[in-house]
Amino acid sequence: MRNSILLTSAILLGLGWIATPWADAQVLTARVFVLDEAGGKRVPPQAAPKAAADPGEVNVYDPGRDAAADIRQALAAARKQGKHVLLEVGGVWCIWCKILDRYFEDNPDLLALRKASYVMVKVNFSKENENIAVLQRYPKASGYPHFYVLDAQGALLKSQDTGELEEGRSYDHGRMRNFLKSNAPAKQ
Repeated sequence: MRNSILLTSAILLGLGWIATPWADAQVLTARVFVLDEAGGKRVPPQAAPKAAADPGEVNVYDPGRDAAADIRQALAAARKQGKHVLLEVGGVWCIWCKILDRYFEDNPDLLALRKASYVMVKVNFSKENENIAVLQRYPKASGYPHFYVLDAQGALLKSQDTGELEEGRSYDHGRMRNFLKSNAPAKQ
């Protein structure tokens, strides 16, 4: 591929947490540009190719999405693929949601296990859209992100507080693996 992504500027305000009375976390902000074939013209990052999601999956928190329709599509895909549906409730405002995304990226064995057993749907919960009509079907989340595991027919199998899967400022590999394996569909 001739196009290359260059990190042309980055403003690092930090990663993780800082110990001050006025802030809980710092933010990483970066500007990414894609160069055209000649290598000289900058184009918006939206023009960069993105990995396609698996059928039925929703991998972004988007207050404009129809969560009920997303779940219906995920259930249809789960029935075809012999999987369960993993709902991950959170939002772009959620630091632990970002940590969870990074955690799966950094642990390809767990990402592969998740992809093999679940159709994943991120369900937005924010000021813009709390998805009350959808989320009232399930037990109230005590924090975010929160997992709900559904069978391919839509029955709730597990409501999981992800705080129980944490270790320090990340997630515990053994607990996450156990959660994914113990809630996966039985092998046919």
